[in-house]
Amino acid sequence: MYYLYTMEKFGNIEIRVVGKTGNMDLSPDNYDIKYISILLQDIENLLYPNNKKDRPLITYDIKKGSVKHIFSTPIQYIIGFSAILEQISSSDSIDFLDLKTARAFENLQNISIQKNYEFQIQTSVKEITELIINPETKFFRAENNWADAEMYFYGTLKDAGGKNKANIHLDTEDFGYLTIETGQDFLMKQEKNLLYKKFGVRVTGKQNVETGEIDVKTLKLVELINYNPKFDYNYLSKLISKAKKSWKGIDADEWIYNLRGGYEA
Repeated sequence: MYYLYTMEKFGNIEIRVVGKTGNMDLSPDNYDIKYISILLQDIENLLYPNNKKDRPLITYDIKKGSVKHIFSTPIQYIIGFSAILEQISSSDSIDFLDLKTARAFENLQNISIQKNYEFQIQTSVKEITELIINPETKFFRAENNWADAEMYFYGTLKDAGGKNKANIHLDTEDFGYLTIETGQDFLMKQEKNLLYKKFGVRVTGKQNVETGEIDVKTLKLVELINYNPKFDYNYLSKLISKAKKSWKGIDADEWIYNLRGGYEA
C-alpha cells in the first residue's frame, strides 16, 4: 500500500469505520459528511500537531469496505505515526501524547460512543498491528494529570468579540495565536479600541502537572495588562509591596539556605 511520487515515497494511514446507519451497514453512500469533516480536521493533529504551516502534502480518498478513509503522506511520518499506534496499543493509554494528538484520538472515541461505530486504524507499515477504537475502549486523557493554573501571556491583540462566546485573540511569539474567553461584559466596558495593541494577559486554564503543557482551549481572562516592555520602577514596587504580605514572618536567608539544600557557593 504505497504511492510513489516523483520526489519522495508516500505511505498510507487507513481508518476504517464499521457500524450502521439505521438498519443499513455503513458505506460511503450513507456516511454523513459531518464525520468526514471531523476526521479531515483531526488528521493534521494526528500527523503534524505542531507544524501545520510547513507540513508536507496529505492526500485523501474514501473507499467502500464499510467506510475506508485513506490518507497518504511521506513515509517517514507514517513510520512515526505507526510508532504512536504501537505505543497506544501496548499501554492502552493516550496520556503520553501531546495535547492536540490526544484530543484527536478523544474525538474518535467520542464519535464511537455516540454512534456505536468502531474505528480500525492501521498503516502501510505492515508489522504494526491495527488500533481499535470502539464503545468499550476508553481512550481519554486522565483528568488527574490536569490542574487549574494561573499564567501570563504577552502579545498583540488581533481580534475581540464572538457571537456565542465572547473572547479575545492574542498573537504571541511563544504560544502562537491564543483564543481567550472574556465574557461580553468585559468587552462592553472597554471604552478604547483594543485591537492591534500589545498587552499582557493574566488567565486561568488547565496545565498538565507532569509535562507543564497548557490546554489552550481552556483559557479564561482574569486581567488585561497594558504591556510596556520598558522597565517600570513603580509597577515593580507595587508587586514587591503585594508580595511582602505573603513573605511576612519568613527568614529569606534561611529559606534560600534550605532551598540550596545546605550548599554554600
